[in-house]
Amino acid sequence: MTTSPSDPAAGAGPAADLAVVGAGPAGLAAAVTAAALGLTVTLLDAGARPGGQYYRHPDPALGATRPQALHHDWKAFTGREAELRAYERAGRVRHLPNRQVWSVTGSGADWTVHSRTDDEAGQPVRARAVLFATGAYERQLPFPGWTLPGVVGAGGAQAMLKSGLVLPGTGVPPARAKPRARGRVVVAGSGPLLLAVAASLAAAGARVPAVVEAAGYGPYARHTGTLLRNPAKLAEGARYGGALLRHRVRPLLRHAVVEAHGTDRVEAVTVARLDHDWRPLPGTGRRIPCDALAVGHGLVPELSLATALGCATRTAADGTAALVLTPGLRTSVPGVWAAGETGGIGGAQLALTEGEIAAHSIAGRAVPAALVRRRARLRAFADAMGAAHRPGGGWTGWLPEETAVCRCEEVPAGRIREAVEELGATDARTVKLLTRAGMGWCQGRVCGPAVAALAGGGPAADRRPLACPVRLGELAELPVD
Repeated sequence: MTTSPSDPAAGAGPAADLAVVGAGPAGLAAAVTAAALGLTVTLLDAGARPGGQYYRHPDPALGATRPQALHHDWKAFTGREAELRAYERAGRVRHLPNRQVWSVTGSGADWTVHSRTDDEAGQPVRARAVLFATGAYERQLPFPGWTLPGVVGAGGAQAMLKSGLVLPGTGVPPARAKPRARGRVVVAGSGPLLLAVAASLAAAGARVPAVVEAAGYGPYARHTGTLLRNPAKLAEGARYGGALLRHRVRPLLRHAVVEAHGTDRVEAVTVARLDHDWRPLPGTGRRIPCDALAVGHGLVPELSLATALGCATRTAADGTAALVLTPGLRTSVPGVWAAGETGGIGGAQLALTEGEIAAHSIAGRAVPAALVRRRARLRAFADAMGAAHRPGGGWTGWLPEETAVCRCEEVPAGRIREAVEELGATDARTVKLLTRAGMGWCQGRVCGPAVAALAGGGPAADRRPLACPVRLGELAELPVD
């Protein structure tokens, strides 16, 4: 079946100048900047309100009066949200919330964005250009016990706090939890997100016995110039460090949680020291009691929509697959741009900057020199950070044969190793065909990096025709040539 994205019968209406997919920092900045430059914009997002994963909003039913208390640089968001609403009223931006974009079709200057809500298909959106600002998701490296209740992603723990006002390990809002009921949450993995998560949880009343960082901070010394050019980043790290000191949170560098223990839920974790390749050192294990474990090893760019169009990728400094982009943030596909984490994990400030740069590029305007310099500075810092916290290959030594790697399909490490060592699999795709690892509900988003590492290959961006589940009836309603 061939779709015809420009067919008026599709009911997409007049084409906008730009369709932006994702209303996080990059997408929001791109939308309001493009509107200011005279473009008509349609902004589609899976969330009910703009802000993405970074600027999460508490559920309105909770009656939160100070959401800024849980966010860094909240004014950067509120200012752009106010601009968005003003451009909506002026008819320059159409904001479509609660939209899951499952495919983008077309070419050149004629694109159709297909989306759906929880209940029905969304009306196709036509545009002359497309910007992907689809953000990222957490990178998880499995270990024995990681499927126990109470083991959550580090970013997931922060999301619970920001959107649900709930502490992991308690299930109740921090303000209502008695001191003894406030759970002990071990924060573990690698990357600067751990410091932010631990500081947020401790400030909300959780007891954080340790922040377990698999990497060290020594590699940052090789990038002294980059660090000095980013004093705000250094100050931010110092604030998190000071917060952890005030709450007596113990940092454990070059350590990892190699096993979680419990029956009905996690009750303790074993932490071991690692060598420089992330192999656990024998005899260094120690047991830390806890009520919850927040664990994550950085973020992975969400590229499903972009790679479905054939956008070229590269291996970023942190070992993940990211899009190849020009200085103006064009992808390798004409008419398609990308900004934010899609071009490599870099944080909210870089995403905001790239959103503005992409908007200028799409509008055919010269990019202000200040934006170019800011992006170069922030991207250099992001690359230094990614290289410092990139997982070492020895982490697979954490995995006994029976450890689940693909949780959806319950595929253990032993079966993946068998596919590689005995059946000749050399990449994640072949392992998937032989074992079903990655065929479940998450489509490999959780287990993908681990499966690729066990298969002996590097990061490989998935390329699939549909970015998320879609009803057959919605596919049947597409126009046919």
